[in-house]
This record gives sequence, structure tokens and C-alpha cells, in this order.
Amino acid sequence: MPFNLLYENALFFVAATSFFAVVGWAWNDAKPYELPHPLPGWFRVWFLTVQIGGVGLPLVGLAWGLWQGYTSVVLLLLSYFLMLGLQILSESVALRRFKSTVFVMVPYLYLPYRIWQLYEVLVWLNAAADLTVIRTLLLLEIVLWTANYALDLSQLPRLLYWERKAEGGNH
Repeated sequence: MPFNLLYENALFFVAATSFFAVVGWAWNDAKPYELPHPLPGWFRVWFLTVQIGGVGLPLVGLAWGLWQGYTSVVLLLLSYFLMLGLQILSESVALRRFKSTVFVMVPYLYLPYRIWQLYEVLVWLNAAADLTVIRTLLLLEIVLWTANYALDLSQLPRLLYWERKAEGGNH
């Protein structure tokens, strides 16, 4: 299973990067994209939650897997970190290097894939009775990234600078 996941990750990365390249090319003449300012007050709290939950907890799981000698757990979590790193790299390149609207699209491809990746690993690890700690961690990660995806969707109008109706207006 871990090696199948490696091929699946590589295929996803190539497909996603190709998509971003085509969309970036198609929207090459768009106005350079910048993040909306100011960021909402809750953003820092949520960003810290995602960093702790999305990086810190899997690091604990990785350390636990190394300590317990579970090579498959280590490989699976390294795969998770690889894809997380590639998402961050894709976002950074799109926003900082190219100032492209592709930045907005990156999490909309990577987050569903990450949730699928975690679910796939969870199903694969269900056969091992002594991996309750890792299965619990994976469930928490699925909940975290699903909530993060919902939050991303709710912020889409803000990221695309959609204007609100004036208060007191009829329409």
C-alpha cells in the first residue's frame, strides 16, 4: 500500500501542477493577485490551529511510528508531509512569484486530495489492531482538514473580492 500511495501522490501532483500551469497561462493577463487586507481577526487563531493540528499532530504520530518501529506508519506520514509541502510550495509560487489567481485554486484541489489520502491510510491501517493511536490521529486530521476546506469555501467571496450589498439596500 505505501508504494501505491507514492505513485498516486506523484500522479496527483503532476495532474494538479499541470492544471495550475494551464489555468495560470489562461489567466496570464489577469490583474496580479494580492491577498485581501486586512485579514479577519479570527484568521490567526485558525491558522495556528491548522499549524498545530495539521503539522504538530502528524509529527507526533511520525515520532511515535519511528519509536514503535512501524515503518509503514512512517512512510505514510512522510507521504502526507510531502504532499502538504508541495501544496505550500504551489501556493507560495502562485502568490509570491507569479502573483497569480491560481493561488486561490490550490487548496481547492489539495485539500480534498489530502482528506482522501488520510481516509485511504485510515482504511489501510484498520487491519492493524495495535495502531489505535495513529487511527485516532488520522480521524482528527480528517476532521481538521474537512473543517479547513469548509472554511476555505466560506472565504471564497472574500478571496475573489466579491462586493457586498450596501447595508439598508433592497437588493
